[in-house]
Amino acid sequence: MGSLSSRLLWQESKQKTVGSCEHRKRKRSLECQCESETDDELENLLNTPRRKKLKSTSKYIYQTLFLNGENSDIKICALGQEWSLHKIYLCQSGYFSSMFCGSWRESSMNVIELEIPDHNIDAEALQVAFGSLYRDDVLIKPSRVIAILAAACMLQLDGLIQQCGETMKETISVQTVCGYSSAAGIYGLDSVKKKCLEWLLNNLMTHQSVDLFKELSISMMEQLISSPDLLVMQVEMDVYTALKKWMFLQLVPSWNGSLKQLLPEADAWFSKRRKEIEENGTFLECEQGSPFMPVFRHLRLQYIISDLASARIVERDCLIPSEWLSSIYKQQWFTMLRAEQDNDMGPQEINKDDLENSSMRCGRKLTKDGDYCWRWTGFNFGFDLLVTYTNRYIIFKRNTLNQPCSCSVSLQPHRNIAFRLRLASFDNDGKVICSKTSGYQILSLEKDQEQVVMNLDSRHLLFPLYICCNFLYTSPERRTDAPARQDNPEN
Repeated sequence: MGSLSSRLLWQESKQKTVGSCEHRKRKRSLECQCESETDDELENLLNTPRRKKLKSTSKYIYQTLFLNGENSDIKICALGQEWSLHKIYLCQSGYFSSMFCGSWRESSMNVIELEIPDHNIDAEALQVAFGSLYRDDVLIKPSRVIAILAAACMLQLDGLIQQCGETMKETISVQTVCGYSSAAGIYGLDSVKKKCLEWLLNNLMTHQSVDLFKELSISMMEQLISSPDLLVMQVEMDVYTALKKWMFLQLVPSWNGSLKQLLPEADAWFSKRRKEIEENGTFLECEQGSPFMPVFRHLRLQYIISDLASARIVERDCLIPSEWLSSIYKQQWFTMLRAEQDNDMGPQEINKDDLENSSMRCGRKLTKDGDYCWRWTGFNFGFDLLVTYTNRYIIFKRNTLNQPCSCSVSLQPHRNIAFRLRLASFDNDGKVICSKTSGYQILSLEKDQEQVVMNLDSRHLLFPLYICCNFLYTSPERRTDAPARQDNPEN
């Protein structure tokens, strides 16, 4: 009995112990769960992004010191406006640093009246320029960049000048390029001026515009027409036609019409002027036309008169002095004699000056991918060049046998051609997306031989694709001091 009682008590005690353990386990589990939930909430609280953003020091300084003018120790007056500013911030400007640290009388003044000699600077531009001294970044709109650049240059704010330059380079377009180029010249931004020139060389002929023709100055157009890098579409005759349209718009800037209407209007206007000019006179020789002479001098007339239809148009227009044309006719006649009787095989070595100054400029636009074959019109001294685009290759072929008569081509075993091939694709603002060049090369071809001159990868296959070439078919004439003496058969 005692032992049974002891056994029962032991089992009861065991049950209680087990129960208490289970209770403790439950309690511990509950406690852990609570602790876990608390930790999770704290973690979530720490990781939750704050919607309310604290005002940065830069914004506080800009708002409090610049806009509100608190604790100002100097007042700047210009263009009918006043700014309550601080010398310690103004000294970031080279202009004010020299003023305050030098022997200027303004160094001890609390109110300074600024003279603004530059008409490009306005009060809004000064507001941006002064404000840039109090903040880390400045938003510059393309429509305001020239005024801000002018203010930055006057105040010698190098950082703002650099930012203006970057903004200009990023926003060059048909609407901004002439203004940017002019401003870059005034304020010494050579990199911007170079970018504008590149844009114009690429777009003058490929994306013609009435507004652009109106804005282009004589000096800028002369620089473009003289360049070997002008991206010519079709042939040199198209450069002449573009100049005719441009000259008309320079003389009649009030004309408003579409690009399609421009050439007929220009032809009609110059036709009327021909009747007013003295007999045997040309438009460029008259008072109205003489300022445009330097531009037209850079036309490569030898590649215009090599085509009959083009030569007739030039003669009919009576824009170009007859002496210029006579000289070119003579030059081309001697070139033909050298190719025929001296067996001129073409350029023997790359002469960059000859290629840049005397090469034929021509081009073609491929609107979409496909197979193309073409030739550029004109008499090329017996070298009939066929150009083919197919399967991502550009191929040159010396076409000889497939001709209507044997005298239309040179039958020399080998003919050389010097060339440079360039490709380009553009975005909607006329900026180059991708480009490729062959560089200057000399190619020697046998009769009817063809040669791959460029292999394109996918990066250079964005259409429309513009192909521009410079060609030199004959070697330059090497002049001698004395004419060659012909032997007299009777002696």
